[in-house]
Amino acid sequence: MPVPWFLLSLALGRSPVVLSLERIVGPQDTARCSPGLSCHLWGHWEDPKDEEGLGKVADAEPEEPRNASLQAQVLLSFHSYTTARCVLLEVEVPAALVQPGQSVGSVVFDCFEAALGAEVQIWSYTQPTYQKELNFTQQLPDCRGHEIRDSIQSCWALPWLNVSADGDDVQLILDVSEEQHFGLSLYWNQFDSPTKPWWHRNLTGPHTITLNHTDLVPCLCIQVWPLEPDSVRTSICPFRKDPRAHRNLWRAARLQLLPPRGWRLEAPCSLPAEATLCWQALGGDPCQPLVPPLSRENVTVNEALEFPLLKGHPNLCVQVSSWEKLQLQECLWSDSLGPLKDDMLLVETRGPQNNRSLCALEPSGCTPLLSGASTRAARLGEHLLQDLQSGQCLQLWDSDLGALWACPMNKYTHQRWALVWLACLLLAAVLFLLLLLKKDHVKAAARSRAALLLYSADDEGFERLVGALASALCQLPLRVAVDLWNRRELSAHGPLAWFHAQRRRTLQEGGVVVLLFSPGAVALCHEWLRGRAPAPGVHGPHDAFAASLSCVLPDFLQGRAPGRYVGAFFERLLRADAVPALFRAVPVLALPSQLPDFLRALQGPGGPRPGRLADRAERVSRALQPALDSCLRPPGTPETGRGMGPGAGPGLK
Repeated sequence: MPVPWFLLSLALGRSPVVLSLERIVGPQDTARCSPGLSCHLWGHWEDPKDEEGLGKVADAEPEEPRNASLQAQVLLSFHSYTTARCVLLEVEVPAALVQPGQSVGSVVFDCFEAALGAEVQIWSYTQPTYQKELNFTQQLPDCRGHEIRDSIQSCWALPWLNVSADGDDVQLILDVSEEQHFGLSLYWNQFDSPTKPWWHRNLTGPHTITLNHTDLVPCLCIQVWPLEPDSVRTSICPFRKDPRAHRNLWRAARLQLLPPRGWRLEAPCSLPAEATLCWQALGGDPCQPLVPPLSRENVTVNEALEFPLLKGHPNLCVQVSSWEKLQLQECLWSDSLGPLKDDMLLVETRGPQNNRSLCALEPSGCTPLLSGASTRAARLGEHLLQDLQSGQCLQLWDSDLGALWACPMNKYTHQRWALVWLACLLLAAVLFLLLLLKKDHVKAAARSRAALLLYSADDEGFERLVGALASALCQLPLRVAVDLWNRRELSAHGPLAWFHAQRRRTLQEGGVVVLLFSPGAVALCHEWLRGRAPAPGVHGPHDAFAASLSCVLPDFLQGRAPGRYVGAFFERLLRADAVPALFRAVPVLALPSQLPDFLRALQGPGGPRPGRLADRAERVSRALQPALDSCLRPPGTPETGRGMGPGAGPGLK
């Protein structure tokens, strides 16, 4: 069935314009075209009415002869999802018929078949080409219009489509009668490239399709048609002005490197964008655009572009902006050339008479190399100039206006950090030595010194006194070994073997052997000194003192005793002059009056401070007093018993 035609009125000349594009109604129109959608185009060419403008052009160009002609070309292009057609009209009007402000005639193009809803692009220009051309795009009506729907029979069975929002999702609701079969296609409508089908299904009505909001882009169009031969298709692009679709478009856009110096912006839809190169310095500072010296370029989506560079660099990145807002940034060479480098970008500017200036691109701006600024580039300005002159810098771009150079900074970084590392190592060594000294001192102070206590078991009261002394010394702390607490080992190995083992261990650990003199011990020493060693077992099976004299006396006779032995006696039980002279080669101290000196000799050079030592001596004296009083009490007097193990006696700290 014939469809309405359209009247296109053009005014051609030096400034062509569209006067009207309107629908023609009347039976005379339907007689000129065969069934189908066609266009009937009328052309009116008029000389511009602005005589002043015509006069200006005439002044600039020679006046055309009267037998010349006005030539014009009109390019008509129809574009839809399934088809794309175009035609070129060449029109020539004799100059004699051209009168200012009057119509000179018309041209009828009959008929051009196009799909419903197609876009017609009209491009017109004159020969010779004047300053202005006509470029006009018009969307033709489709079956959604009531007039078209009533007059085109193929529109009667067409599925109707509504778009509604459901939260973050979008629903496509198709108003189709039950059991009617129809096709549905989702595609990306790209005017500068072939359309890209995205999703296609043959469905049975009625039907509702849900789209995720992340799938929306401005050029996403929907086309529906009945599954019948030569059926009319209806297309709708409902997301062109949807803010979510525009955000999704930039999220889907990607920059791709095309070796050696090409690149491409990939996106589902066309978008207005500008691109420029920027320099991304190591350290996380913002990428600095290289404009100037380089200029911004308009970007065409999915079209290969080329950088005006000599070589690539990992620090060179691409910034894509739209309406002066940064949308994309990517360092395309980072995958092929490795991570960012610590390079300084030098910008060379060339002026007339071979004038050239150099500055280094830094976060604060472009710093002249020979300036007094306190920046990194200013401090190393002379070295960077020498590197540039010696060819150590990589040239990235070169033109008559200037050049870009990338100069490595690794060696300067290494020199600076070498001094820092050296200072840190020295400081660490000093701290380590101090830590070792302190650690040794702490260890010496914290580690309890070993002390082997030798005595003669004169009677039970003296043994209790020795046990109280040993318990008090364990609280200093000291590691005290005494046969009183090791009777089982003495019975198993014998006094002599036990003494040898304890003496060797104590001296190997830097400890001290304490000779506790008593009347019985002095008597044993005199016997040994007179050459009459006591017979084994005379002083009991557990008397280690008698067994030890065979080893102790040689140490004193050969001068090995100082530093290893300390002597002591209880002044209320023994006089100081009763101790044999041989043993006075080491300190022999009276207890409890000389307890501070005795404790200092036991703990060695790493002992506590004098004030703390006196406090400890006072506590040891209080612990010894009950046992010492009990030892001096006449026989038959009631006594208060005390334990003699390591935990006996009051706690000393």
